[in-house]
Amino acid sequence: MAEEFVRARLGDAWAFLEAARKEFSESGGDPVKVRDAAEKAWNAAVQATDALIYALTGARPMSHYERRRALRDLERKVESVRSLGLRDRYMARYKVLHGETFYEGVVDLEEVKTELDKVEEYIRDVEKLLSARMTAGPSRRENRLHRDL
Repeated sequence: MAEEFVRARLGDAWAFLEAARKEFSESGGDPVKVRDAAEKAWNAAVQATDALIYALTGARPMSHYERRRALRDLERKVESVRSLGLRDRYMARYKVLHGETFYEGVVDLEEVKTELDKVEEYIRDVEKLLSARMTAGPSRRENRLHRDL
């Protein structure tokens, strides 16, 4: 069940990113379409984050606050989460894609294009981290994660 949830969220992340790229490439610079593409890309990051948090803690975050808090806690306990800077990267996507582009209407095509690439890197890093952990298994310290979080 847990593995199924994680795979589904990662699948959703890739699907949202693909939809974002398609909408962005077909937008012709139309602000509404670019803003919608940015929001889809943001949702891709959210889905990948949910997969990560659930895989490492067994918890399903229900809000952006819960995601930020879980990422903060994971960075304190899991070196690979910290070294990848996942919380900072999550927050950067939140700010630019969700906040500035979608809600504030700041439509900078080069910025959005860059952000789409960064979302792809984020999803890939989450997948690599989870794949490495599943292959190697958690450390003894990280085995306590479910209990401590």
